[in-house]
Amino acid sequence: MIKTRAILKNFINDEKIKYGLNKNSSINIYMLSKIGVESAILYRLQKRLRITEYYFNTQKKIRFILSKVKLKKIEQKYSINIPINVFDIGLKIMHIGPIIVNINAVVGKNCSIHICTAIAAGGHNSDSPKIGDNVVIGIGAKIIGGVNVPNGTAVGANAVVNKSFLEENIAIAGVPAKKISNNGKITWQNIENKF
Repeated sequence: MIKTRAILKNFINDEKIKYGLNKNSSINIYMLSKIGVESAILYRLQKRLRITEYYFNTQKKIRFILSKVKLKKIEQKYSINIPINVFDIGLKIMHIGPIIVNINAVVGKNCSIHICTAIAAGGHNSDSPKIGDNVVIGIGAKIIGGVNVPNGTAVGANAVVNKSFLEENIAIAGVPAKKISNNGKITWQNIENKF
């Protein structure tokens, strides 16, 4: 949780590097985003998310409200809905496109998330997913309900995760999702052998 300026700076610098934008670069990220450079657009959205989290967590109400308005404007433009205080440090949104995340979800460090994904509660008054560190969520994947996705898991494209997994560093895929590999990487050979 971002509660100090030092932690905020750490989050922002770490995530800037993840988008391939050198933290000491003099390149104007704002201008790159205005001309449509995807990594700059996603980094600006994520930086605004982190600043909004900081204002919320430090109870700077006016600044939080103003930052939240700016964040919502960017999120609506690109169909990305990520609530504050859900993702730990190291989030990387892989491409611009629809992403929906439940406000009560908990996601660990270094998560990579692709387009057309949903991390959602299972229904009215149900629990939300808990996702570990170093997880990759593939295109179109859905993680639903009070499930646990352990550290180092690769969630395959279009997978529907509706049950918890205990083993770390695995690959899961399918509808419903099941383990397809022990190495946390999804390859065509793994998929062909399981289906």
